[in-house]
Amino acid sequence: MARTNSDDLLMEDDLAAAFLGSDDELVAPAEAEKPAMETAEEPSQEEVSEPVEDEWENTDDFPGQLAVDVYETADKLVVKARTAGISKSDLDVSISDNILTISGVLSGGEDEQTTRWHIQECYWGEFSRTIALPVQVREDEDSVKAELKDGVLTITFEKEKTEQPKKIAIQ
Repeated sequence: MARTNSDDLLMEDDLAAAFLGSDDELVAPAEAEKPAMETAEEPSQEEVSEPVEDEWENTDDFPGQLAVDVYETADKLVVKARTAGISKSDLDVSISDNILTISGVLSGGEDEQTTRWHIQECYWGEFSRTIALPVQVREDEDSVKAELKDGVLTITFEKEKTEQPKKIAIQ
């Protein structure tokens, strides 16, 4: 179908009005003033690219990230992390100077008989997460509790008690 000059085109004055506001400032045109989308043609067989074989390589260069939730109650700070499929022996949790580090290895994704991956969305291998805790916590063994249950690692810290500011009378 041949296109004429008036099809889906704004006139010069309309085009200027679409981009210029009342103070001659540039503004984006309204959605209603945009031309309707034309139907896309199917790409030809030559335009479809073949999948890249090296697409999944080099995943061992960066350790995976561990998603966490951090929240506090009146007297505790709680860190929760989804660790499904990880055993206690494959986890390492440490704290120093209010910096929490959770690291480990998620094994089980490798299969020596695999000849070609079609979809690989699960992360397998080493992971690590370091978090600067938002409040001061007690770091002694009696004040920290770590529990792995149903694929969730929960670490509970007792918050450091801070003195309330004292009012100083001005004389």
